[in-house]
Amino acid sequence: MFNFTPLLGAQSTSAASQSLLELDGGIKILVDVGWDESFDAEKLKELERQIPTLSIILLTHATTAHLGAFVHCCKHFPLFKRIPIYATTPVISLGRTLLQDVYSSTPLAASIIPEAALSESAYSCPSARTGGVPNILLQPPTADEIAKYFSLINPLKYSQSHQPLPSPFSPPLNGLTVTAYGAGHTLGGTIWHIQHGLESIVYSVDWNQSRENVFPGAEWLSETGAEVKEQLRRPTALVCSSKGAERVAPPGGRKRRDDTLLSMIRDTVSNGGTVLIPTDSSARVLELAYLLENAWQAAHTGDGLEALKESKLYLAGRTGGATMRYVRSMLEWMNESIVRDFETASGAQGSQGHRRTRSRGGAADGERSGKDQSKSVNAPFDFKHLKLLERKSQLRRMLSQTSPRVILASDSSLEWGFSKDAILMVAKDRRNLIVLTERPSRPHQRRDGLAGSLFEIYKGKAGTGANLETDTATVVDMEGRDLAVELVETAALAGNEVPLYQQYLARQRQLHNTMQPGQGASLETSADVVDDRSSTTSTTSEDSDEERQGKVLNVSAAMNHSRHKLGLSDQELGINILIRGKLIHDYDVRGKKGRETMFPFVAKRRRADDFGDVIRPEDYIRQEEKDEVNGEAQRDGEPKKENALGQKRKWDDVGTKSGLNGHRTSNGVNKRRKKNEDQPKEQRDAASNGTEVSDNEDFESSDEEGDVKTAEGPLKVTITKQIMTFECKIGYIDFAGLHDKRSLQMLIPLIRPRKLILVAGEKEETLALAADCRKLLSPGSETTSESSFEVLTPAIGTTVDASVDTNAWTLKLSHHLARRLHWQNVRGLGVVAITGLLESESAEDEALQKNAKKKQKMTTGEKEDSESSTPILDVVPASMAGATRSVAQPLHVGDLRLADLRKLMQASGLTAEFRGEGTLLVNGMVAVRKTGTGKIEVDGGGVSVLGSNQTDGTFNKVKRKIYEGLAVVAGG
Repeated sequence: MFNFTPLLGAQSTSAASQSLLELDGGIKILVDVGWDESFDAEKLKELERQIPTLSIILLTHATTAHLGAFVHCCKHFPLFKRIPIYATTPVISLGRTLLQDVYSSTPLAASIIPEAALSESAYSCPSARTGGVPNILLQPPTADEIAKYFSLINPLKYSQSHQPLPSPFSPPLNGLTVTAYGAGHTLGGTIWHIQHGLESIVYSVDWNQSRENVFPGAEWLSETGAEVKEQLRRPTALVCSSKGAERVAPPGGRKRRDDTLLSMIRDTVSNGGTVLIPTDSSARVLELAYLLENAWQAAHTGDGLEALKESKLYLAGRTGGATMRYVRSMLEWMNESIVRDFETASGAQGSQGHRRTRSRGGAADGERSGKDQSKSVNAPFDFKHLKLLERKSQLRRMLSQTSPRVILASDSSLEWGFSKDAILMVAKDRRNLIVLTERPSRPHQRRDGLAGSLFEIYKGKAGTGANLETDTATVVDMEGRDLAVELVETAALAGNEVPLYQQYLARQRQLHNTMQPGQGASLETSADVVDDRSSTTSTTSEDSDEERQGKVLNVSAAMNHSRHKLGLSDQELGINILIRGKLIHDYDVRGKKGRETMFPFVAKRRRADDFGDVIRPEDYIRQEEKDEVNGEAQRDGEPKKENALGQKRKWDDVGTKSGLNGHRTSNGVNKRRKKNEDQPKEQRDAASNGTEVSDNEDFESSDEEGDVKTAEGPLKVTITKQIMTFECKIGYIDFAGLHDKRSLQMLIPLIRPRKLILVAGEKEETLALAADCRKLLSPGSETTSESSFEVLTPAIGTTVDASVDTNAWTLKLSHHLARRLHWQNVRGLGVVAITGLLESESAEDEALQKNAKKKQKMTTGEKEDSESSTPILDVVPASMAGATRSVAQPLHVGDLRLADLRKLMQASGLTAEFRGEGTLLVNGMVAVRKTGTGKIEVDGGGVSVLGSNQTDGTFNKVKRKIYEGLAVVAGG
């Protein structure tokens, strides 16, 4: 059984991707935890409902569309962190920096509390009923929390078959195997192959067959390139993305794409303009940064565009430095040309270091050293011309200059990140250019977003959709077009908003404590001012069945009475009335079960770390030390200091430590002041005036004005619209790195899936691709037949059955035939060949069944008729046995992998090593190969016929081990 349900990203304008795969035995696999630029928590409701039933989670790409909601789920859904998660190493590392950039760049990433949840909380909080429902933000995660969540992901390598462990609340996986293959498009992008029983599922969303400057192509084809890899060929179901199904790749391929972009940049910077290229901060930015760095390096050495020599190149992103550090350690995941460049650069640096060691400080040596340095080759992503801007103040200082420049800024949607800040300055000048590098998605049904509006204007002025792919050098003028830009601002809660937020937190903690005892502490944050921690209790394994049933009933009780959390009735409180009720000292426990029979003692949980129990220093302070903290008396009504031990900070107080959104501490401010005081007076004056200190300005000494938020504690958000006049130019070049129409039409017939499921695309392109695939794989074609191929196009939330089509019949084995069966085990499955004769029930079997029916006394007349109609398979009579033996031929059942055969050879004392693609060399003389059809060939090198004395019996041993790994079955 295989059921597929797209939770997000099917026939939708949003790029978010979430898919649920359900296999036999209740196994559920979630592929991707994507989100879009709206950061709407309502879109995750169905995912939240499925979390308690998930077995494993797989991630495909380090983009917002594929793992944008990962941190949100880890922080706000307690059970999510207990599910095993698998991804490649680049997806883990780059996904971490991506979400750190997202949460530090836009407050909306924390997600606004749904209006319905706040409305329910307002019923039990009368002081908060007045006025409208504010846009209160959920508690955002810190950078350390994001790093902790990503450390939970299990890394995998390409082509590494792995049998994952199930989640604590999942049924057994029964030999489930997952394998990652390269998908292109992003660094570490994955095509997942899922094998379970008879189901072989290939999940491939957002892949690119073409090889680029940095990213290799998708690993669909074998080394020869003539056929699809055996593991990915003929799957029972292929889940493929339909995004870009109507896109036609321009002639010239990657080279023309790169030359067109450089030509646009040259024309703009030669006129003194600025080029803004909005892109993501972890995936496609690597392709653009590598291309532009090489172009600038070629311009400075005289081998490229000379106009680029006078302009500057910047990469603006809050985590740009961390991203590049990770990338420099993952060159093996990139294109082979990147590895060669790294080896060349390493060799050149070694030879230059040797020459500099031998030189002796003369003028000629200095000139020669300078020439060698100018001709040196930098290692990949060791940027010499591209400067990183990781703070908003650095971006503003750079934009205040007038020199021509090129800016790579996050994000491509222009909804958040430094690209949104930069466009406010770039759009005002007619000389400037904004280059869109991919077709924007539309997360909102009612509006296109800023990038979507710019793309629609470009498409309207440049021509039809077909011309956009072939004539990518078109640049259009905005001509003073007015567009609305959303501005997001945060502020602290005030007035009735504080008790409303408190009530929401109390209600959420109550529900989690009821459904998952012991997990409620994860909901308490530094902004949670509710001190009712008595609900967090520790559970033991000694609870009875009745008590567990009581917990389930408490869930519905909590849902039904959540509005009256602060005013529960006596019946709802139960035995807890002894500790919550006033002047109540007795409770009738007669007829009660579970916890209702004992006093509700609350044992506080002991906190511990890696070194043991957590010690609170304030518990060991002497009385005279309590009277004086930090050298100041605390008695006689004098106010205590804010940082006194054990003292809690109030809502209206401004803390000195770092807040929830990375607020700078007072110590950090003092350190910056101290650093500024240590600088010379000329530099301090220049920094205060905003002028450059030197020609080589790296923006490292800029202040943090504008980066620090003054609001502390829980925040609310206000969204305002500002009308902007765009005087700049707009260009479009497809740098998305996705498959096109030609790739889909070429590869899908080669893969030959039995079921094709199309997701991750808009409705029009999904239906168009489905029609094309039905024509390509029609019954009249040579690839498949009508009975074995089906195209499915499910919508969001629609479950489709994509199981293997099998023909099954019900037979009964006679008692004589069952005793003669000899079962053989092949990879945990029992295999046997049966040769029998179909006939009606024999007298012996009929008598046995009648006796059994009399003992059970449970049969009816109708059931007897139905059972008697079931055919019986009995032993073949002796008169017919000779004819059947000539017909039944022995069969070899099983799939022997060369890796398993290598282990068998080594365990037998033979030496076995891989040589080339699909060849295993045993003892240096016998070669074992596996063809594309799965057939195993043994080649003795022409000496196998000379006898066991000369070949040492290796040839026969190898064949014997191959037969031992297979089951030889034959009827007879």
